[in-house]
Amino acid sequence: MNTATSPLSGGRKLRVGVSIFVRKGEQSLWENGIYQNCIFLVMLLMRSPLIEATYLVAGGGDGGPADATKFLADSPVPLIDMNEAAATLDLMIEMSAQLSREWVVAFRGRGGKIVSMRVGNDYVIDIERMVFDKSHGLLITGAPYHEIWTLPEYEASCAPYFESLFRCPVRLMPHLWSPMVLEREAANLPQDRRFGYRPGRRRWRAGIFEPNICMVKTSYIPLLACEAAHRDNPDMLDHVFAYNTFHLKEHVSFNGFARSLDLVHHGLASFEGRFPFCQVVAGDVDVIVSHQWENAQNYVYYEALYGGYPLIHNSHLIGACGYLYRDFDCEEGGRALQLAYAEHDANLAAYQRTANAFIAQLDPESDANVGSYSRAIAALFEAARE
Repeated sequence: MNTATSPLSGGRKLRVGVSIFVRKGEQSLWENGIYQNCIFLVMLLMRSPLIEATYLVAGGGDGGPADATKFLADSPVPLIDMNEAAATLDLMIEMSAQLSREWVVAFRGRGGKIVSMRVGNDYVIDIERMVFDKSHGLLITGAPYHEIWTLPEYEASCAPYFESLFRCPVRLMPHLWSPMVLEREAANLPQDRRFGYRPGRRRWRAGIFEPNICMVKTSYIPLLACEAAHRDNPDMLDHVFAYNTFHLKEHVSFNGFARSLDLVHHGLASFEGRFPFCQVVAGDVDVIVSHQWENAQNYVYYEALYGGYPLIHNSHLIGACGYLYRDFDCEEGGRALQLAYAEHDANLAAYQRTANAFIAQLDPESDANVGSYSRAIAALFEAARE
């Protein structure tokens, strides 16, 4: 495909929008990864030779463009409302805010293209919500999408689910990340805190950052990995901070689990609330211990690697980065943590080179990623002309 050629008849370039959930009141880019993903996607779209103008589109919540002034201060593109989007855009990418069926049908009726970008493990989330009677999330509205875009981490669990559920093609797209938001946050840290791994500590402070709101990312395996390492070497860990667990402290099952750990009996573990990653690791954490199930691409991995922090992980999608253990093997996770403790300081320069080479592949503005998304967009409009 010649990416310099517009897929529209007459040679006009495209106007593309990405939906983002906007509510009244305080809102932060750090609340979840999807808001940052919206920013990274519009950064990429701005570089596509197929696209004339890119917008974020306020939807889903009770807020509008005026409510997002502070929230989207770092956005490189303007924010428009759904009415302006309907009259202006050639392509709408549903991302952070779900579009109503009526809006999609009307937009398609005037020739617009609709893609739904799925960046969460919706299969597991949907099943949990139904089986455990949780509040609903994804609504099956019957909106007629042209394509579903998702990430390589969901190829096994979600791609067939999406294809059957939405009755349209599913396309795997590159995951995007830039240190832009992280660097701005790091620049605002207090003077006594600095983002980035600092070698030389005799005992490490471990941080666990899994959100514990869904089965795909929880603290159980990381805690057991730290426990295994502590049993083998009681002088290695100074403290283990399990973030995003404060709401579980009084849960009978979690409480019993925690009380079974030597880490707890020895006063080395604490169960904390939710805090921005950058602020926490800058002063309190030396090593990140993580676990995922069918969710192998995570921003916290990229942030840890960018800062040179040792990352203990079970992801098959971050190349040779970090210290890998397999699947749910917490004992192997403990050994990976011990290996990092033994080798990380001596190998820090090589670790950072490997991490930086991988992070470069995530760049929203790289030619490879811009080309991948441009080809996918062109295919949408070329299919309509065949």
